Amino acid sequence: MRRPMRVVGGWVLLLAAASVQADVAGSHDLEVLPRFPGSQIVSFHDVAQQERIYPQGAIRRISGKLRYEREVAVQGAFTALTYELPRTHTAGEVFSTARETLQAQHAELLYWCEGRECGSSSLWANAVFDNATLYGSDDQQAYVLMRLAEPADSLLALYSITRGNRRAYLHAELLRADAPLAEVLPTPATLLRQLRTSGELNLQRHSQPSEAWAALLARSLNLDSTLRVSLGGVQAESWREALVEQRVRAARLELGEDAQEGLRIKLLR
Repeated sequence: MRRPMRVVGGWVLLLAAASVQADVAGSHDLEVLPRFPGSQIVSFHDVAQQERIYPQGAIRRISGKLRYEREVAVQGAFTALTYELPRTHTAGEVFSTARETLQAQHAELLYWCEGRECGSSSLWANAVFDNATLYGSDDQQAYVLMRLAEPADSLLALYSITRGNRRAYLHAELLRADAPLAEVLPTPATLLRQLRTSGELNLQRHSQPSEAWAALLARSLNLDSTLRVSLGGVQAESWREALVEQRVRAARLELGEDAQEGLRIKLLR
């Protein structure tokens, strides 16, 4: 009698494991974003045409209306999916892995916030993403909006949250615009966070200084006047002059030896 019981018990364990790993029917991963090991797709939405507005700042509700500091409006083919994450990893850890994976593919960060600086998690869950599963602690959330190098004219939004029951989720939305995207500048705080986190900004598309980007980089650097950086690239000296004109102290800007296209800004420790 014992042997059959072990067989039945084995089938129960296999079925339980299969149910844990089962994704929502018809769902699939995004080609640009590998699945974090042990994650499960718990919601999925894929349509040929969708209009979306993505925040580029903290969100608030004022007089009953949703307010963004800045926003990006885009329309096109849309895919959204939500992963429930394995209990052995935090939402922040998985979020960082996903962001770094996309940046390694030359995705450009447009906005990045963490914790309470993002605003209310309830608003992100219900008003931005229309997904109540994403409601959790304001302290345990993170959001990033990226412009992808490939597919061209595509935006990808990532949002991670830990709920009160300690379950963690990563939500991803890919929108492939049906018309060429206009120039969208990152926020100064986003560039500063990226510089502090990774130690550098690699702006491959910006060889020649432009007034808009010089002003943006100057605002980013002047958010922390104690930072010193080196500038690399074939036009590094021109960039240095442009930043000095934008009131960044010359003593904070060194010239590096990089001769690559674009501009590379490295944090000097």
